Amino acid sequence: MSNMSWIDALADLKQRGEPCVLVSVVEEQGSTPRDAGAKMVVERERLHDSIGGGHLEFEAMRIAREMLESRSRAARLERFALGASLGQCCGGATVLLFEPLGQPQARIALFGAGHVGRALAPLLAGLPCRLRWIDSRAQEFPDPLPAGVEQVIDDEPLDEVERMPAGSYFIVMTHDHQLDLRLAEAILARNDFTYFGLIGSKSKRARFEHRLRERGLAAETLQRMRCPMGLPEVKGKLPLEIAISIAGEVIATYNARFGEKAQGGESIAKLLPASRRGPA
Repeated sequence: MSNMSWIDALADLKQRGEPCVLVSVVEEQGSTPRDAGAKMVVERERLHDSIGGGHLEFEAMRIAREMLESRSRAARLERFALGASLGQCCGGATVLLFEPLGQPQARIALFGAGHVGRALAPLLAGLPCRLRWIDSRAQEFPDPLPAGVEQVIDDEPLDEVERMPAGSYFIVMTHDHQLDLRLAEAILARNDFTYFGLIGSKSKRARFEHRLRERGLAAETLQRMRCPMGLPEVKGKLPLEIAISIAGEVIATYNARFGEKAQGGESIAKLLPASRRGPA
């Protein structure tokens, strides 16, 4: 068990994008180890705070971790009699609420901290996603960074392609066309992404397709590359206008593909909450 309170643990896990189950005492009957309102946070490896200890807490932890393992999204109520079956002598009963939180989010790798990258990163950071912002030039990143963004300064940005999980989103807009080409080749060779967008014109796409075909990439794989990227309805050449167009396409792609499976077997979750989505 950690020394972190449940509320601090929730904030930390949200920042890191890690799933957990919030366990709350919602009803007490007779003698119980903790009053209604007591909470604890269960993640895969650690436990934060307490609902009273003993076998009750052990059983609650077991249920919570089963929910994490099955990626359950539905809350559940469980009533426990605090008697011999749980090895507790309180003699009362308690009702626990199990709430899964922090479900899988979009994983986005943004390559490039130029003008458009600096306009796009805050937009993506405002969405429920995990954003890795990658460039070799430390001086190009704003100070401070948008909240929740993981800054990656790497002289070999190509290495970061391998570090992203299956089902990720890749957005490439570096200052170097040769680096863009190498990144495109590595991303397309994986071919397990949800979205890959490359900044550039139709002529840039034609040049890249020719070179990538020469390197052995299949035509159907090349068709998965979005270049030019962004919603065509959102026009404009200002960095913010381009960024809004790209962010809109990311959201549209994410929601259109809800329920599909990444190659790793995980469901692709919706980016927007149900309250803000239109009819299915």
